[in-house]
Amino acid sequence: MKTGFYTGKKILITGGTGTIGRALTRRLLAENPAVIRIFSRDEHKQFEMQQELHGYDNIRYLIGDVRDADRVLRAMEDIDYVFHLAAMKHVPFCEYNPFEAVKTNVIGTQNVIHAAIAAKVQRVLFTSTDKAISPTNTYGATKLTAERLISAAEYHKGPRKTVFCSVRFGNVMGSRGSVIPLFVRQILEERRVTVTNPDMLRYMMTPSQAVELIMRANHTAYGGEVFVLKMPVVKLGDLAEVVIEETRREFDIRDAVRTDIIGLRPGEKMVEELMTPDEAEAAMETRDMYILQPLFGGTVRREYPDMVDKSGFWPLYVMKEPIPKETIGAWIRKENLIRKPEKADRVRI
Repeated sequence: MKTGFYTGKKILITGGTGTIGRALTRRLLAENPAVIRIFSRDEHKQFEMQQELHGYDNIRYLIGDVRDADRVLRAMEDIDYVFHLAAMKHVPFCEYNPFEAVKTNVIGTQNVIHAAIAAKVQRVLFTSTDKAISPTNTYGATKLTAERLISAAEYHKGPRKTVFCSVRFGNVMGSRGSVIPLFVRQILEERRVTVTNPDMLRYMMTPSQAVELIMRANHTAYGGEVFVLKMPVVKLGDLAEVVIEETRREFDIRDAVRTDIIGLRPGEKMVEELMTPDEAEAAMETRDMYILQPLFGGTVRREYPDMVDKSGFWPLYVMKEPIPKETIGAWIRKENLIRKPEKADRVRI
């Protein structure tokens, strides 16, 4: 195994049994950490992950909920780095159960912050979402609040040395509950896909890109920042066409597959954003991401690897053209995203 930033370190991943948690775990294992603690409330997913990674003796599986402050503190004992991935993510479920979303996404995040400070953790990274920008739904609003809690922790931690930062994701292709597994299931079982609106635009990234953003941000954060990957825009109708084509090829389906337009669900936007105009004005820029500084970060200029002159982000990015279907198809094949999904997959795009 190679050595690196995480060699010999003790790591906690909340929500570690999800798609990003699993991909992150595999990436971290390559650097031979002392231990990775997987913290989640889904015992079945933990069992599956344990079977999948049975060859490693430096993984521990902890059942728990970020809503339980005592359990979070116990899980964080003697930990060096925390990746806080646990969240309620499905837009309709958060809309129908808003305070449950608050308890997990907001109070749960504050529990992580308190525990990290008490346990003298070195670094905490929180995963946010583009739906936190000008939110029109409960999910986005709770994630925005959690982002602010993480940034605020940087200046109310007192003499503690813990570094807090966030990363903003777009839609992660192929993640559990996302649109690609839903489309595949619908094609296999019903010979159709349901599309809210084919002209809907979404920022998308592959699981590999998401993990690299997490790793890079955690390496370079001074504290309080929000890191945003320069993600391409995907048109939902194009994505549906590519998934239909790739699924028919993978499973040798000769029947026609129809597309049903079902309209937007409560709280959904036609176009997501990566940052507000005010954030864009103040953002720092590197070759492959934007970095938002904390609101109360002082006046000292921070330097990051691969910094570039600002590109006039705001007018350019909102008018950015969707990527071609050929690129979408190449990503899907590279990440092996067309596979038989679980029955429980439901859309959250």
